[in-house]
Amino acid sequence: MWPGVLPLLVLLAALLHPSRCTQVKVNFREKEKQVLDNILGPGRYDARIRPSGENGTDGPAIVRVNLFVRSIATISDIKMEYSVQLTFREQWLDERLRFNDFGGRLKYLTLTEANRVWMPDLFFSNEKEGHFHNIIMPNVYIRIFPNGSVLYSIRISLTLSCPMNLKLYPLDRQVCSLRMASYGWTTNDLVFLWKEGDPVQVVKNLHLPRFTLEKFLTDYCNSKTNTGEYSCLKVDLLFKREFSYYLIQIYIPCCMLVIVSWVSFWLDQSAVPARVSLGVTTLLTMATQTSGINASLPPVSYTKAIDVWTGVCLTFVFGALLEFALVNYASRSDMHSDNIKKQFPASEMEHSSSIDPSSELLEPDGSANFAMPLVRHPEDSIDKLRQCEIHMQPRKKNCCRSWLSKFPTRSKRIDVISRIFFPIVFAFFNLAYWSTYLFREEEGSE
Repeated sequence: MWPGVLPLLVLLAALLHPSRCTQVKVNFREKEKQVLDNILGPGRYDARIRPSGENGTDGPAIVRVNLFVRSIATISDIKMEYSVQLTFREQWLDERLRFNDFGGRLKYLTLTEANRVWMPDLFFSNEKEGHFHNIIMPNVYIRIFPNGSVLYSIRISLTLSCPMNLKLYPLDRQVCSLRMASYGWTTNDLVFLWKEGDPVQVVKNLHLPRFTLEKFLTDYCNSKTNTGEYSCLKVDLLFKREFSYYLIQIYIPCCMLVIVSWVSFWLDQSAVPARVSLGVTTLLTMATQTSGINASLPPVSYTKAIDVWTGVCLTFVFGALLEFALVNYASRSDMHSDNIKKQFPASEMEHSSSIDPSSELLEPDGSANFAMPLVRHPEDSIDKLRQCEIHMQPRKKNCCRSWLSKFPTRSKRIDVISRIFFPIVFAFFNLAYWSTYLFREEEGSE
């Protein structure tokens, strides 16, 4: 046969019968069923046996973990816990699940039943409560890739314990951890590793009412017990407390109560009902404010920053009330001295004071004794001259005494001194308080 005749015959046959040369379409959904029956059929796969180690060795199975934090609901100070909703993913290699991908047509197989394949026995060690999401269907899937890689993904909500150090409350930072560990497999059989690249993702519009998520850190926390060493992963979430809420709700009202208690210093001493009611009202209000703050916090054995603030403010309010008691006592003493002056006029007082108390020169019969020493020593005259010079020198004027001399009564002087003393001491306290706690590092966050 001549060369080149055979291709022409083939082309002619294709033109006459085109349906015979069309490629038959394959239903790859049916192929998925066949593949699943082939790799997971009875007697072919045992989910009780863990996968082999890397490169088919007898080493531990490697499971890589990554998280996606969807939301953080609440962070409770009094219960020392926080709630988080996350998508949890695990990935490992199980060579028993390899299959033919038909030239890349089957990218992966999807399962919804976790008991069909071997699963790592991971648990959250600091979990208090947790639940899966089953609306509308269970939020879980398992993907099996052609090389035998298995990806497990599930959406869960957890309430986790978060031990807090509240020494700097409400100027504190808290570190809340999420710990994951193997329950039964030791590190000889199972090892958890963080996924390379980006093991933890956080939703961009994460909003917390009284905290800000500053950063998060991933680490390992393998634990050794008397039954062996177990693989453990942890992620530390660093939360910073939003101070603006506490500034408006606690610090500014306490400052206002302290300043209102100082109004008593500007009222007249005779306005006893007004000054007493003002002092008692501010004291009770400050005590109520303090008890309300402590009701939202756990009873701890150490002193918190908020305790120092409320304690000092309560002391200032109580001091203002005690100041009025002192003023009232001083005013009664002033009234008593005024009554004495009225009973003894000034002329009689001056006449009695003009008489020399060292009237030993007067004899009992009233005659003066003019006995003088016969000889005078020159030293005595010099000493008398020096004493006269000392008494003749003008005294230095004290500005504070001269200013206080404008107020004749002691009660008024106490009020005037309190008007200056209380604000200055409170200002120094604020300077020391804010400089101490604002620039102090949290011990637990280092």
